[in-house]
Amino acid sequence: MRFLVTFSLLFTFLTAFNVSIKNAEVANGATVLLEFEKEQGIEYKVVTFDKKEFGIFSSPLNPKYSYALVPISYYEKPESKIVNIHYLNAVKEEKVKALRLEVLDGGYQKETIQVSSQKVNPQAASVKKRISEEYKEAMKIYTRVSKRSYLDKEFILPIESNITSAFGRARIYNGSLKGYHSGTDFRAKMGTPIKAANDGRVVLVKKRFYSGGTVLVDHGQGLYTCYFHMSQFNVKKGALVQRGEVLGLSGKSGRVTGPHLHFSARINGVQVDPLQLITLMNTNILKGKQ
Repeated sequence: MRFLVTFSLLFTFLTAFNVSIKNAEVANGATVLLEFEKEQGIEYKVVTFDKKEFGIFSSPLNPKYSYALVPISYYEKPESKIVNIHYLNAVKEEKVKALRLEVLDGGYQKETIQVSSQKVNPQAASVKKRISEEYKEAMKIYTRVSKRSYLDKEFILPIESNITSAFGRARIYNGSLKGYHSGTDFRAKMGTPIKAANDGRVVLVKKRFYSGGTVLVDHGQGLYTCYFHMSQFNVKKGALVQRGEVLGLSGKSGRVTGPHLHFSARINGVQVDPLQLITLMNTNILKGKQ
């Protein structure tokens, strides 16, 4: 019995729990990155946060590591939160390890926008039905998590231009608060080529009520990038695209004040700051992959 106890303690010591949170202090609307070092005796299964599950995937750079992305909702309040790591130990017992992170106030500003009243409070039943159907269609796409990843190189920006409106700004349309800015707006005159930020599969090409000409790209493992207000499409649904491939041309369709590109990102259906996500991926998971 003494031998068994000694062996058990020694085995526990030898199988350290090697998980790190790359950004344990994070603003609401941003993404948290967890990195796992693969080791004998531990099988990482899933990450849970606020009753939602997030997958753990192999790193495209180093087979010794895996990672998980946890999106923090824009509506998350500043406070200490717990991320739970679910895993199996050497004897296949289910275990949970709790890690703490701090959600900070992003300090997002407000901005006032004047648009057509028909784009703020549409009253027609047919329009309301269209908006509802388009929302349901998009959310069905965003919450689909494939095991495959198309990523093997760093992200790029879809357009080289000035940012006119950053992620997270509270939007006041025609004097009425209507949520927040869910992406990043880039200045773009009519007809500017819009490029895929990375490899992936096109999962939606459609003219929508609010976002206008829309292209959605699935990069795998629950990560999507979105391109709104386009005037022309160069791709079709189902097409495989490569980083830098032209998806279409910029425009002023949907709820806009003028031509521009709205670029956004989703992880497991949750909207996140696209530029923070890209920086996080490029400097940790995809670093050096050109």
